[in-house]
Amino acid sequence: MQLVLLSGLSGSGKSIALDVLEDSGYYCVDNLPAALLLDVVKFLGDAGHDRVAVSVDARSVALSSLPEHLAALKTRGVQPTLLFLEASGPTLLRRFSETRRSHPLAGSGPAPGLTLDEAIERERTLLAGVCELGHRIDTSALQPKVLRNWIKDLLGLGEGSLTLLFESFAFRDGIPLDADWVLDARMLPNPHYEPELRALTGLDAPVIAYLERQEKVGAFLEDVRAFLARWLPDVRRDNRSYLTVAIGCTGGRHRSVYLAEALARAFGAQTRVLVRHRGLAAAAE
Repeated sequence: MQLVLLSGLSGSGKSIALDVLEDSGYYCVDNLPAALLLDVVKFLGDAGHDRVAVSVDARSVALSSLPEHLAALKTRGVQPTLLFLEASGPTLLRRFSETRRSHPLAGSGPAPGLTLDEAIERERTLLAGVCELGHRIDTSALQPKVLRNWIKDLLGLGEGSLTLLFESFAFRDGIPLDADWVLDARMLPNPHYEPELRALTGLDAPVIAYLERQEKVGAFLEDVRAFLARWLPDVRRDNRSYLTVAIGCTGGRHRSVYLAEALARAFGAQTRVLVRHRGLAAAAE
């Protein structure tokens, strides 16, 4: 099992780190009492989970026993990776002020009735024995996007998983609200004006053959393929989970459908690809 333990100060970015791990396929457990760590890891391992992330913070029951549980895990053949996130006092004060959230220790828990700055320092004291157990990350000057990339680099997660959705549509019905990039194919030769093709769609062999013979259609596809190949790596590095490329033509039945299918085939070996045809779906209703 690949086990990642997350700990650190409230407001230091633990939720961001946990989201990164969840997006990377880890089964995530937030704010687990330290005393339950061994049982939960065994239960998840028996259930077939080989990538697990557990967040343990100052609210955890029996926090002082965490080093003992980590040693026990190693005897069972599980080598946990511990990441400890921290930030300066002024940074944490600013973050809590901006989000208007209350500190977990300010109103309840081990030290109720504390002011915000007192709660921050109290939490730092409670976690003093934990921060030395793993890799420490000071997030004081880090934007969320940078922290996500640091977590990925530290754990060897690589670039984020990206789902690329190619969506055909009809301009007469309006541009889809979920579109990130919109391509207009209305200037390409239109099978609608060929009587034998009018009733068919871009999924049918005669329409495909017709469009494949059109030089401008081939040039359009090549330009779009080159554009996507150039910029998709940057989209992945921006931690995007989905990118919707909407391709429109007049009726959403011929050119846009053909282009969406052709682009899906071109990129299907590189990333997870989905295809949706709005015009065809509407006609089928």
